[in-house]
Parts: sequence; C-alpha cells; structure tokens
Amino acid sequence: MIREYRTIQEINGPLMVVRKVSGVTYDELGEIELPDGSLRRCQVLEVNGDNAVVQLFESSAGINLAESKIRFLGHPLQLGVSSDMLGRVFNGMGQPIDGGPEIMPEAYRDINGLPMNPAARDYPNEFIQTGISTIDGLNTLVRGQKLPIFSGSGLPHANLAAQIARQAKVLGDEGANFAVVFAAIGITFEESNFFVEEFKRTGAIDRTVLFTNLANDPAVERIATPRMALTAAEHLAFDKGMHVLVIMTDITNYAEALREVSAAKKEVPGRRGYPGYLYTNLATLYERAGRQMGKPGSVTMIPILTMPEDDKTHPIPDLTGYITEGQIILSRELFRKGVNPPVDVLPSLSRLKDKGVGPGKTREDHAGTMNQLFAAYSTGKENKELMSILGEAALSPTDLLYAKFADEFEKRYVSQGPDENRSITETLDLGWELLSILPPAELKRIKPEFIEKYLPKKEEA
Repeated sequence: MIREYRTIQEINGPLMVVRKVSGVTYDELGEIELPDGSLRRCQVLEVNGDNAVVQLFESSAGINLAESKIRFLGHPLQLGVSSDMLGRVFNGMGQPIDGGPEIMPEAYRDINGLPMNPAARDYPNEFIQTGISTIDGLNTLVRGQKLPIFSGSGLPHANLAAQIARQAKVLGDEGANFAVVFAAIGITFEESNFFVEEFKRTGAIDRTVLFTNLANDPAVERIATPRMALTAAEHLAFDKGMHVLVIMTDITNYAEALREVSAAKKEVPGRRGYPGYLYTNLATLYERAGRQMGKPGSVTMIPILTMPEDDKTHPIPDLTGYITEGQIILSRELFRKGVNPPVDVLPSLSRLKDKGVGPGKTREDHAGTMNQLFAAYSTGKENKELMSILGEAALSPTDLLYAKFADEFEKRYVSQGPDENRSITETLDLGWELLSILPPAELKRIKPEFIEKYLPKKEEA
C-alpha cells in the first residue's frame, strides 16, 4: 500500500528531509505533489530510523513544506526498455524528446543494474573497427573492453566521439547486429544539437540510442543519465544479442554532480573535494561493460572525460585509469599543430590490444607493425628534440630519417579528416608506407617474412 506523508521537515538545495516514514528503502523512488497538483520526482538517499533524506530530480523552488505531500512508490528509478529505442533521442531521465511517440516497454529495469559476476565474464578478444588509425592500428578496441578517452577543455573530443559513433562496426556483422548508445552528460544545448544533427546527417541515428542531459538540468539527473544509457545497452546486448558500443561524454560533469550532492549531504570530502566513494561509484558504471558467457551480445564502453588543467593525476582520470583497460590521450600540442584528431600516441594504451589483433581478426602483420610504429615514432620524437638543441648537423643520416618519419607519422597517420573512415587494411598499409621511409635494417620488431611481403619496394613507395 502506498502511503502519503505531509511530514516534509526541511529542504537544503537538492535534498529534502521527511520525518515519520515507515517501510521506506534506500534508492526508492518518490513523488512530491505540490499544492497546485504538479508532481516532482525524488529518490531516497538515506534512511535513519523513521527519517528519510531524499534527493530531488528537479528544482526545489516553489515547494511549500506545510502543504506539499510525498509518496514513496516501492521501487527504484526504472527505465522502460525496448528494441524501439533505436533511432530515438531521450532526455537524462529516459523520456523521449524527439517529438516521436512514447516507447512501449518490453520490460522495466532498475537503472542501477546488477554487477556482472566475474565468473560469468567472457574474455574480450574480438576486434571493433572505429575507422580511426590511432585506435585501430595502435590502441585496438575489442568487444567488451572499457577504453576511456582523456581530453582537455577545448580539445575536439566531441567530434572524435561523434566520428567513432558513426563509423564503429564489428567486422563480419555488416552493422546489422551493432548498435551505439550515446550518453551526453552535462553538455550545452549547442553540443547536444551537434550530436543529434550529426547522427541524422550521416544516417547513424538509425542504430543509435541517444540520451542527453544538458548543463542546466539538475545535478541529480546527471547522476542518473549514464545509468539510463547502460540499462538500455544491457537490454540490447544481453536480451537482444546485439554488440553495443556505449559512448559517454563527459564523465567529469558526472563526477562534479556527485561532488555537488555530496557537499549538500555534508559528507567529509576526499581528494579535491570529491566524495571518498568516487572510485566505487565510477566502478559501478564502468564494470557494467563486458561479455557474458553463453550470450552472444556484448557491451563495449568508451567514456570520455576532460582532465581539469590537462592534469592526468587529477582524481577523475586517475581513478578511471585504474578501473578501465587503458586510455586514449588527446594532446594540446598536436591540436595546435593542426593534427586532428590530436591523439597522443606514446602515452596512450589499450591493455587488451594484443587480444584483438592477428590472423582471423585483423591481419597477420598487425602486432609487429604496431610495435615498430611505436618504437620508430618514439625515436623520431627524441631525435627532433636533439635537433632543436644541437642542430641538424649533429644527427646521423639515420637519425634524420627517424625525425622525418615522426613528422610524416603525425601528418598522415595520426591526422585524418572528420569523415575519413579507414578500414584496418588501409591503416596497416599506411603504416607500412611510412615505415618504408626507414632503412629495412631498422625494422627489428617485424618478422623478416612480413617485411618481404608487405614493405613497399623503393620504386613503388
């Protein structure tokens, strides 16, 4: 039986205290009815005896303590899931905002989900092609992986996110069984409109579920948005057998919302004012990605976050790096040079890349080419620094070739147009073309038979 209470005691920002309640549980959803009959939703944060602290999903303005009433609905925040969600745009609370009809749900799911049993996890080992050389060739993404992008304020991470969402596909499935769930968290209206229009322009909207939470929406809704997206992704992956790529931008806005609510609850702050449970909270999002044994579908995740002051040791990128399997780092220096996307190859990492490359997945020469490109670019960068200090005359002819390689690598391999979708074969062939700048004797990380088979001859190069 649902009871109504008129015992609202106080309101502090997004938090409200209700006295003399019974049978109320943590995370339970509630409705506040104002004197004019309008409803506002809230969620139970804490229960202490017969007192409950709830957080509002909307503004607390206009709530009259004496005349408003609250009822608890007996279940947590839920999302009605269905295959019809593909091609639709929702707000941060899962309500359609694209002018289309309401979704007819096949089921209602608790947005907090359940942790995946580690014993039921299947190892990620199948290649996902994003069409971006620095990811496909050097930091390969595999099904079920969590691969974050660390960006900075003003860098083109939104364009990169849209490009991955448009181009990503599982080889062999021809897109029929592949979907993208895109969660935009705390972004501006212009950014939201950019994503919607970009997906419509390219037709990618047909296989995309888009959740948008704007910067002027309440902080509490920002906390719910990524969980809405993951709930939709889990339904498509594990109930419908689809391969789902979840892209979330910007995780920094999510963490700021957590800090805001934590401060309103007067909790003891941790590093830089973020709550002490930030690591655990981020893990409840990231660990929902993966593959389950016996189920054909998978959830692969690319969370995007802007590092405050480009600081990799900031709590948000620091903790994200612990939980996830690598990171793609964007470079402000490359962006100033006009390289786009400005992926900083050397500190970037995909811990599962070795599992997604090789015969039957990409190509037999992929692993060797990847290692050789990393080594050559690293040497080329060092030689360029030496050149700026000692002058060009101090370098040997081979050192100068490495410096030339580094410039060509940034210009042709790292940089690619926003609509340029390179297949893995094109990416590998481009890598060989660049390696032909160096003497064959310098290619020590590739098997001789692959050098003979794939390296362009000088007259062809």
